[in-house]
Amino acid sequence: FEKAERENKPIFLSIGYSTCHWCHVMERESFEDEEVAQALNRDYIAIKVDREERPDVDHIYMTFCQAMTGHGGWPLTVIMTPDKKPVFAGTYFPKENMRGMPGILEILARVSEAWKTQREKLIEAGEEIKEAIINQALEDSPSKLLPRVVDRAYETLAAHFDEVFGGFGVAPKFPTPHNMSFLLRYNKLKKQDNAVKMVEKTLEAMYKGGIFDHIGFGFSRYSTDNRWLVPHFEKMLYDNALLADVYLETYQVTGKELYKEVAEKIFTYVLRDMTSPEGAFYSAEDADSEGEEGKFYLWTPEEVEEILGAEKAAVFCQVYDIKKRWHFAEKCIPNLIDRDLTSITREQKAVLEEARQKLHEEREKRIHPYKDDKVLTAWNALMISSLAKGARILGNKTYLDAAEKALNFIFTHLQQEDGRLLARFRDKEAAFTAYLDDYAFLVNALLELHATTYKPEYLEKAVVFTEDMLRFFGDEAKGGFFMVSTEGEKLLIRPKTAYDGAIPAGNSVAALNLLRLAHLTGDRSLENKAHSIFEAFGGNITANPVAYTYLLQAHLFSQAAVQEVVIVGRENESNKMVKLVQENFLPFTVSHSLGKENQDIVRLAPHLQSIYEETVNKDEAMAYLCEQQSCRAPLSEETALAEALDLHDIPE
Repeated sequence: FEKAERENKPIFLSIGYSTCHWCHVMERESFEDEEVAQALNRDYIAIKVDREERPDVDHIYMTFCQAMTGHGGWPLTVIMTPDKKPVFAGTYFPKENMRGMPGILEILARVSEAWKTQREKLIEAGEEIKEAIINQALEDSPSKLLPRVVDRAYETLAAHFDEVFGGFGVAPKFPTPHNMSFLLRYNKLKKQDNAVKMVEKTLEAMYKGGIFDHIGFGFSRYSTDNRWLVPHFEKMLYDNALLADVYLETYQVTGKELYKEVAEKIFTYVLRDMTSPEGAFYSAEDADSEGEEGKFYLWTPEEVEEILGAEKAAVFCQVYDIKKRWHFAEKCIPNLIDRDLTSITREQKAVLEEARQKLHEEREKRIHPYKDDKVLTAWNALMISSLAKGARILGNKTYLDAAEKALNFIFTHLQQEDGRLLARFRDKEAAFTAYLDDYAFLVNALLELHATTYKPEYLEKAVVFTEDMLRFFGDEAKGGFFMVSTEGEKLLIRPKTAYDGAIPAGNSVAALNLLRLAHLTGDRSLENKAHSIFEAFGGNITANPVAYTYLLQAHLFSQAAVQEVVIVGRENESNKMVKLVQENFLPFTVSHSLGKENQDIVRLAPHLQSIYEETVNKDEAMAYLCEQQSCRAPLSEETALAEALDLHDIPE
């Protein structure tokens, strides 16, 4: 920016990300082209930004692009003044004019000429555009949030639900896991069975489709069609973390093995392909390999037969729809869309699994899509949360070990000596002051680890990072949290949002964290902080509730009669009660395990002092159930606890 000021040149900003297909196209067509490079270097200061490293920059200029053009996307192309005020925006542009679309060479020439001859007008326009962004597109709309808004969100989702293939709306279809986790909670509170039916239909259809990689596991970013058949083949860490989460919760709600199996397959993929030797999680895998989208994932019947032999190939191709009728790029995408999963016998599953493993071994010999091996604090925290939940629900210590190892990586490589977090690690370098998402998602991960292990240190760290979040991101005047900290780079504006897009907003996750912490620690002032988030964005949420389904999960939590379970006593006996609480879907319950070995919890949750003193020298296993600052008489039987928690199916 200093260079642009010194040389009197505008900024050419291109924002993209590693696995963005059209970013690669524009890279090849324009940024690697000598003629375009000459124009850029002569008349502009060119900056390339990874939106995943700098979501603050992306958010500001994407908002401008959407406001000025009516649409957005990546690559995001912005031309701006040296003091960061945008004067032009768009997305992908070819090198030359084509099909009514201006080419990048023409755009560069026109804006450069205007900069030389009408600079004052451009600067004035940039100032007006800045004010428009602040006053309209990025301003939160404060309003009291009424309980009825959750019903409107449910009704809107139901109205847009695809009864045939699941999901909401028409193609392209995105997973949006927080829509489904909202529906599960809505059913829990409102007893609306149709909410669970929509979730089940969607999760089964997504798994059966080509959006799920049936050979190597893991989900792609989204489906280009309404059947979930043809994906955009890139795989994102955050999608797989959030989807594992909702498959696990649906397994809790329904007890159906399918959802457990899909969650386990996601974890298999992540731990095998997306985990660094030090235990951190990589960000994404490209859609393209050898310059072709999806090439790594596609098959022909002949290729399958060559690997499996004619007889086994015939069975596999029949089940997974690998036929002469191709799906994409004259090849097939393994899928189960027209298959009744209940018709596949246990014996057939074993045969198909053996075949899948052989195909996977052979596929590994292909040229792989590029892996974006940067480590993002926020996305790692999402995966840690999901693995902690998987360890708790499925009783799998491998998942807990992986979660704790990744958390240790964050504390070792992405935390400064003063305790402050950083956002990104790659190639032995940590960089960028952490964003709201980093703090909110990490606190959520710590709360999930505490719910799995009951180790006081996880709750203590959750409290510490929450205090930092309040101090560095809080908006004392209007409520809620800014995206960037007080110590972050000074940008055109300081953005603040609660929109739950591909991933939940930091404000949304923070709201639920604050409510959970209020009940876990007894610090009810945290509830007021959560309610300030609801009010800060109340107008936005009321206008379009389905754009805020994670924040509405927090709102549901605030409406529920939250139960706090405190389990004390002998390890073997109390374990049964712990298992009861951990394996069931109890989204409006928080829990502690209290004993001599973790008495530190009393320091973090002083309201547990009387229970601790009463039980510390007793052997009998008991559960205290507290609700609205009032505790019942202790329960000594697992069945009594199940009844008190309104659980009808007690696990054996």
